[in-house]
Amino acid sequence: MPVRFPSAVKHVLRRSALTSSKKSSTCLDVPKGFFPVYVGESQKKRFLVPLSFLNQPLFQGLLCKAEEEFGFDHPIGGVTIPCHEDVFMGVIFHFKMQLMLSYRDQNAVLI
Repeated sequence: MPVRFPSAVKHVLRRSALTSSKKSSTCLDVPKGFFPVYVGESQKKRFLVPLSFLNQPLFQGLLCKAEEEFGFDHPIGGVTIPCHEDVFMGVIFHFKMQLMLSYRDQNAVLI
């Protein structure tokens, strides 16, 4: 069954592919496999997010909110996610916990 991404995710992937082919100072500080997002209400903080997060429904929901509020014309130039920083950090924590539990389960030793 094919994976269906929201249009915001498709836009991030397209933008990531375009910037990876350019040699500009703005994309040199973003490691391969990541993309920058800006989070916060009044003062935006920059985060580097792994592309693997695009598969997560919770993160896709945040991108859809960004699309609803800003369309694809983000004021800072990167993807701006309209939520409080602590909410975003909670989402990231949730993903990291899932990853740790998955890793632990895959490497469990049967006795």
